[in-house]
Amino acid sequence: MDWICARLEELAPRQLYAALALRSAVFVVEQACVYLDPDGHDLDPGCWQLLGYEDGELLACARLLAPGVKGAAQVHPMIGRVVTAPAGRGRGLGRPLMQRAIDECSARWPGLPIDIGAQAHLQRFYASLGFVQRGEPYDEDGIAHIDMRRQP
Repeated sequence: MDWICARLEELAPRQLYAALALRSAVFVVEQACVYLDPDGHDLDPGCWQLLGYEDGELLACARLLAPGVKGAAQVHPMIGRVVTAPAGRGRGLGRPLMQRAIDECSARWPGLPIDIGAQAHLQRFYASLGFVQRGEPYDEDGIAHIDMRRQP
């Protein structure tokens, strides 16, 4: 995989389009969650897009948020919008995507825990990467989620 980690304004228009199209295809269409994926956080200078390409095709992406991007209550960096393209599924791309996201967060915000709001059915996967459940499951757009944190 070839990785790019950049702020929105550093991405080429086609890179941004590919990321937003992939997120919408999976989170809105495939998972049948009617919500506006571009929520304004992508525009924040503390937001980074992690994109994984193979042979020029976007197969994996995640969004990294600096502390405070979602407001004063967000005191740790967050990884969100974690997605692999249907064309890349079944190849184990989720693990390198998340490991790269963890590494990018650790480099940008050293010594801080990393938070995620994980889909509950992926709890074991995220636990295998060092994330620990915090609190009870909750519904987000009709899908059970859990908050998880990874200590530095």
